[in-house]
Amino acid sequence: MSTSEGPSPVDQVFKALADPTRRYLLDQLHGQNGQTLGELAERVAMTRQSATQHLALLEAANLVSTVRRGREKLHYLNPVPLHEIQERWIDKFEDPRLRTLSTLKQQAEAAMTTTKPTYVYVTYIESTPEKVWHALTDADLTAAYWGHANVSDWQPGSPWEHRRTDGSGIADVVGKVVESTPPSRLVTTWADPAAAPDSAAAPSQVTFDIQPHGGIVRLTVTHENLADEAERDAAASGWAAVLSNLKSLLETGSPLPQEPWLVPND
Repeated sequence: MSTSEGPSPVDQVFKALADPTRRYLLDQLHGQNGQTLGELAERVAMTRQSATQHLALLEAANLVSTVRRGREKLHYLNPVPLHEIQERWIDKFEDPRLRTLSTLKQQAEAAMTTTKPTYVYVTYIESTPEKVWHALTDADLTAAYWGHANVSDWQPGSPWEHRRTDGSGIADVVGKVVESTPPSRLVTTWADPAAAPDSAAAPSQVTFDIQPHGGIVRLTVTHENLADEAERDAAASGWAAVLSNLKSLLETGSPLPQEPWLVPND
């Protein structure tokens, strides 16, 4: 039922699902999450403008969410509204055995459609792309604002280490350089050096996108393939602290007067 303030969220979901093209777009994202507009338009054999209109309705219904990666906008399936409809309109008519099977199916589908990237942080810095790149890749500068020195030759395929600054030479994070395009994009894997070499768990991956934004810089950090929600929460807290310190260093010449990660939360 609509009101003077516009259609309700449930109305928007049903409207979005009423069109077979939009249902097909959701099917495509279910099969492969994180697609661009161009990829989706090609799959449904329509113009980018038509695909944009359909995706806008899906976004308005909260069935699709988007994340910027460089110049691209990636689209991800959000199954939450569908689950809410099931709870309201379907579950109360199911018998217990069917409800159990439905729960198992939802859990399996949720595991298959986990959206990535897991954590994204965007900050704006009064600096230049070249200076931001240098601050991310220079061992002495990273030691000044991160508490660790990032050490590598930063060539694709090369190893990198996140070393303590206490003189021990111990690396708390290790990985490889996946992509290195100065001064605009750096992609590295992140892993615990103590992890077993034959571990089946894939390392997480961090992407730094550095873009001019008028006379300043837009820095987007994307941390994906995190193991679980606890690791995601730790990453969210850590990146907020480190990037605030980086911003202070580049804009004032000094990091924050206290290392943010050492200040206890209230």
